[in-house]
Amino acid sequence: MSDHLSRRGFLQSTATAGAALGAVTAATTAAAKPHKFQEGLSPWPLSMNTSTIRPASLEEKIRVTAEAGWDAIELWINDLEKYEAEGGNLKDLGKQITDLGLFVPNVIGLWNSIPATQEEWDATIGDTRKRMRMSADVGSQHVASIPTPDREDFDVKWGADRYRELLRIGREDFGIVVAIEFIGFLKGLNKFGMACSLAVDSDDPTACIIADTFHMWRGGSGFNGIGLMNGKTIANFHWNDIGEGTPTEGTGDGSRIYPGDGILPLEQALRDLKAIGFDKTLSLELFNEEHWKTDPMVVSETGLRKMKECIARANV
Repeated sequence: MSDHLSRRGFLQSTATAGAALGAVTAATTAAAKPHKFQEGLSPWPLSMNTSTIRPASLEEKIRVTAEAGWDAIELWINDLEKYEAEGGNLKDLGKQITDLGLFVPNVIGLWNSIPATQEEWDATIGDTRKRMRMSADVGSQHVASIPTPDREDFDVKWGADRYRELLRIGREDFGIVVAIEFIGFLKGLNKFGMACSLAVDSDDPTACIIADTFHMWRGGSGFNGIGLMNGKTIANFHWNDIGEGTPTEGTGDGSRIYPGDGILPLEQALRDLKAIGFDKTLSLELFNEEHWKTDPMVVSETGLRKMKECIARANV
């Protein structure tokens, strides 16, 4: 990756080093206080999910995320597969990301990682393990298990057993935590509560889920369930909105809009997340084709501003 992947001001003057030393000292003297991000505005690190800035190259996605001022970057496994296939070293990439002041909270993901039968499991576990390894190599904290192939008769007991095994493999072989992601427009695992059921019934203390405001709306889960949760159950929360009058049935990912521009109860959701002790990442995840036609730096900066405005309105 080229040297131009530099965060604005990242290598500017020795004053930066002095400020960093002061920040460390302050953090040491106030260790009991919750960490704040975005100059104290956010209780949570804010992440750019790279689906938001397609079709930019992986290099450009990282650059604009860092330069816009995000705390983290949520990557997609197809980008990592392409990068490695073209000769890139994912461990080196992870270091470059860290050097730019970012971290990777999650990679999406482990496609078809919970098939319906033992035979299908045996046939796909090799690919699943490879994707775990790649996610761990880039330094990700989590990797999302996508509950596909999709089917209406998704067996929650079987799913919980498979998820337990995914957690074990991730922990023992790769040092990464696998999180369950529910998808609102699937026929099978499409609800917040169903994903929580898999996490609970896996009987593993590290079990966790990837939540998403769009999928909570699309799958009909609503938002009041957030307040019933323990914050550590949620590994990462995808943040987005939906426009007024958008029909639930048939609506796909492309209808997502910037948080605060739509009708979802995002401010109350943030207050509920604060109340339950959620301390992981909020990740802007959009699939808006109009944004994909726009300069990714403009989208990155606009998205971060919208996220911060949403948090400010919630007064958390």
